[in-house]
Amino acid sequence: MKKRLIAAAVCVAVLLLLGWGGPYVAQEGERYDLYFREADLSAASGGDALRAEQLYLEEGEVRDTRELAERLVTELLAGPEDPSLVNTIPEETALLSLELDGTRAKVDLSTRYRLLSGVSLSLADYAITLTLTQLPEISAVSITVRGQQLAYRDREVFSARDVLFASNEDVIGVVPATLYLLDESGGLVPLELTLDLYEGDTQAGAVVKALLEGTEERDLYSALPEGFQVTSVRLEESTCYVDLPSAALEELPEDADLPLALRALAESLLSLRTVGEVRYLVDGEYAAVYGSASVLEPYTARN
Repeated sequence: MKKRLIAAAVCVAVLLLLGWGGPYVAQEGERYDLYFREADLSAASGGDALRAEQLYLEEGEVRDTRELAERLVTELLAGPEDPSLVNTIPEETALLSLELDGTRAKVDLSTRYRLLSGVSLSLADYAITLTLTQLPEISAVSITVRGQQLAYRDREVFSARDVLFASNEDVIGVVPATLYLLDESGGLVPLELTLDLYEGDTQAGAVVKALLEGTEERDLYSALPEGFQVTSVRLEESTCYVDLPSAALEELPEDADLPLALRALAESLLSLRTVGEVRYLVDGEYAAVYGSASVLEPYTARN
């Protein structure tokens, strides 16, 4: 049985002074902190982006440190109960394994975690790190995706001392873009907006992320089907390469309209002034098809 309460926002200095001690003991059971992002960063106390939601576990629910660490990560992936908090980790991310190597927890996650970059990736890494290093047996955390390190990280092992809470002050620029979204009739319509860029973000990556996250506009919906994944996106000269994982095809709905989804993504990327054409790769290689969609030819503004 579990019960979550909301803990006050805690800055890194205070947490370090407390020594990242073991679980707090309360009448409801043993208390642990799960770290999530403030939904409204402008309201974050002291500019801190992460805040803890408390999880209570009854005594004897877990047998050892590894099982407890797995339980905490599983609860973290499930997301917060407080509506003023949001998960830093993409929906449907799964824990593939968690092993202890001395005082380091080695966390391996599914491919959905690859959707993160820049500050979003840092916040997710730190949320997992803070959640696990509250256990006295764990002082460091490494996070992989299907056993592989993310190439665009600046470090591979995290500790509580590495955590830097981010806020909306981390926005380093903006980029105008046009997202192509579905209306109620199922047709693509353009929506002009301005996307925030955080440290480490690229313009193309910001467009992909915006489409994956969807829009709050009424009667407009992302053309990317549930479970759609992008491994990476990069710009070389004026060509934007979007790498798609073949393994993700199994997770897509049977009625997913991939030709329409890829066209919406390509046209959204082509709205950037730096992008002249979009080419899709599959598992890092050129391919003729991706599911039901042809990806042999590049998309240009005339497609």
